[in-house]
Amino acid sequence: MRKLLLSLALIGLALPATAKGLKIEVAGEGANGIIEIDLLDDVAPGHVAQIAELAAEGAYNDVVFHRVIDGFMAQTGDVQHGKLGGDMRMAGMGGSSRADLKAEFSDVPFDRGIVGMARAQDPNSANSQFFIMFGEGYFLNGQYTVVGRVTSGMDVVDAIKRGEGRNGEVVGQPDRMVSVTVTE
Repeated sequence: MRKLLLSLALIGLALPATAKGLKIEVAGEGANGIIEIDLLDDVAPGHVAQIAELAAEGAYNDVVFHRVIDGFMAQTGDVQHGKLGGDMRMAGMGGSSRADLKAEFSDVPFDRGIVGMARAQDPNSANSQFFIMFGEGYFLNGQYTVVGRVTSGMDVVDAIKRGEGRNGEVVGQPDRMVSVTVTE
């Protein structure tokens, strides 16, 4: 985390001394409200640092929940193709300009409210996208990096507009993260 804060200070950005969480304001046809997430820096320090940097830059603002599967999870965080008003056919295929991350698998189980990093087939391909679990998904244990857990606002998560398209793709106007801020 110290290296992250130094690099941000050099380019003129500031993060709290310790990024402990995220506050996500959600709006849309389904969900409206605030989701608060505790980031698990001790479990996945590289992933948490990348998420905190992107949030501090405002990269997640107006990014949609592009893939939402009832009973499973809501996925968001495509800062390249997932911005509201963009070509939603591309949402979920992008990331950020930062390098992909080396997997940081742990023994933290994918329970309801756990936040995990989305990735491609390669375990070391997580970048900016993440998902929030609606329920248990223990088949993901040891296969995806856990980065946090929802501490407040699961009612907002539960209200996120469900996908009806291929593989949970949200059809029409998806719900979005209006703003994402780092908390201490």
